Amino acid sequence: MKNTFFTIALIVLAVFSAVAQAGMQRTAKGALCQIISTNAGEKIKQNDVITFQAVQRTDKDSILFSTYTQGQPVKAQVHPSANIGDLMDVFPMMSVNDSAVVKVPVDSIFKGHEEARPPFLAKGGNLIFNIKILKVQSLADAIAERNAGLEKLKIAEKTGADAYIKSNNLAVKTTASGLRYIVTKTGAKAKPMPGDTVQVNYTGKTLDGKVFDSSVEANAKAAGLQQPGRNYEPIKFPLGAQAVIAGWDEGLQLLNEGSKATFIIPSNLGYGDRGSGEAIPPFSTLVFDVELVKVNRAKHTAPVVKKGAKAPLKKRTAAKKKIK
Repeated sequence: MKNTFFTIALIVLAVFSAVAQAGMQRTAKGALCQIISTNAGEKIKQNDVITFQAVQRTDKDSILFSTYTQGQPVKAQVHPSANIGDLMDVFPMMSVNDSAVVKVPVDSIFKGHEEARPPFLAKGGNLIFNIKILKVQSLADAIAERNAGLEKLKIAEKTGADAYIKSNNLAVKTTASGLRYIVTKTGAKAKPMPGDTVQVNYTGKTLDGKVFDSSVEANAKAAGLQQPGRNYEPIKFPLGAQAVIAGWDEGLQLLNEGSKATFIIPSNLGYGDRGSGEAIPPFSTLVFDVELVKVNRAKHTAPVVKKGAKAPLKKRTAAKKKIK
């Protein structure tokens, strides 16, 4: 009787599994997918740019990735499928507002490099994707939208920086590149040149006053920064070697050794349209309080005058006097 019960149970499970997969179709790469369509709109084409929500999970419903948790959908350009896990042979079956359930065999993903399969992905199992298409654009429309968005961010950045300067009543100087700065203490020694090694103390903050980094222990502690294991001392680097952001390379050449200054650095001289981590969003103007502590001067050779070229004015004048 007991054996009969288990036999019946196995048959029922097999039937349910067959029914569940009956509405699924197999892609060219071997994945199983079920499209849940709410309209008969135009299908996604190669080179289209799609915006979609996605949840990736294991057979046991352990979520590995979710755009809902991440807080923003994925944007991607559709191209020919390179592997079974990229889903690029699924998207052309879908239209805007469609949803899909996709089962990708784990063995297919790790075929030929089985040793890379993590333990939580069972051999013979599946990775399961739930997809929801939110927007479909031509590449030209997507580029135009992105450029318009970037322009808005640039305008907002400039407006924010101007408001910061005005509200703090700062008398700044502005370079041709857009770097704005104020020298708060002038040192007595010469300015550094590219190739010199400089030592700099600094505190960096966003326009809203949030400190994100400092080489000065008192400033870091006052801001509540957690920098375990950090040695609080001036940072040392070669000037003009792109070891730091462009705003620093330019700004430090304006200061005499021993000077202190505030740099207001636009994103095009900082971290650009990508930002840096959670602390520095894209298109962020940053404020740095810096002190040029020391300059270790490199040997700078005099410019070589090529044969046939005119010598500097002073040398040519001296030569004339000698002839007379």
